[in-house]
Amino acid sequence: MATPMPVEAMTSGEHACLTFSDAEERLDIVAAFVRDGIERGQRIVCLTDGVSPDDLSAQLADRHVDAAEPLRRGQLRVEPIELAWGPDGCFTAESLLRSVTGHLRTAREAGYHGLRVTADMSWATRPLPGVEQLVVFESAVNELFGDGQLTAICQYDRQRFDAVTLAVVADAHPHAVAAATYHDDPVLRICRQYSRRGIRVAGEIDYRSVDALGAALGETLRLDHHLEANLLQLRFLDAAAAAVILNAARALPGDRRMTVRCGGLVARVLTALGATDVPHLRLVVTNVDA
Repeated sequence: MATPMPVEAMTSGEHACLTFSDAEERLDIVAAFVRDGIERGQRIVCLTDGVSPDDLSAQLADRHVDAAEPLRRGQLRVEPIELAWGPDGCFTAESLLRSVTGHLRTAREAGYHGLRVTADMSWATRPLPGVEQLVVFESAVNELFGDGQLTAICQYDRQRFDAVTLAVVADAHPHAVAAATYHDDPVLRICRQYSRRGIRVAGEIDYRSVDALGAALGETLRLDHHLEANLLQLRFLDAAAAAVILNAARALPGDRRMTVRCGGLVARVLTALGATDVPHLRLVVTNVDA
């Protein structure tokens, strides 16, 4: 399997595998993939399975992807993956290849600068006819990327696919995408967030992990004008970790801001240490730990 790269580093003509454990992290990467396609004047097709088309469109909007107009004019399509299998509703490698080829032709005829496709492959964990052709499709579809017009991400949930299948499909993809990770152990995960640019911190953090937190904040300060610290999945932070976040916000110049999204318990710690007095800090509290 290729070394994973950030979704923002993908270039036209790449076929990448996204294997994920965190559903929010997966949606964040998909949103960034769609956003970049809109900005580059490409056509985008999102084939969804575990999330309905309406819910996925809402998730894109929640991540600051302005999808309404691209959806209206046909630049963006969000639809169940079964529609790509053909009129009989049965998956074959040939039917899905034919569907992708058709979307490529339509994108060219409409004058778009290429086609982006992202597909949730969770359907392949169900006992459906033709599912044994999944690996055949993943290998055969690579032939469509030669002219640089097609860019694609295939999404695989680690909690639904077995290790052998994940290894085989990973080998069938020339590239892989994943969130840049600054710290990852059973207690704490700190990673890059790509749509609403910033960082995501989940689990529990104290003084022992402030270096990793500082490195993550330092990178987003360099890369992003307005940034977000997503702490919605953070259950605990101590004063040392909270101080790192507040000091990063205090260092922002007047035309920049940091948004911190968190639950009530984390908000109380930040507020006790003076979050409301930091000029460029916006605290958005969701009572996720009620």
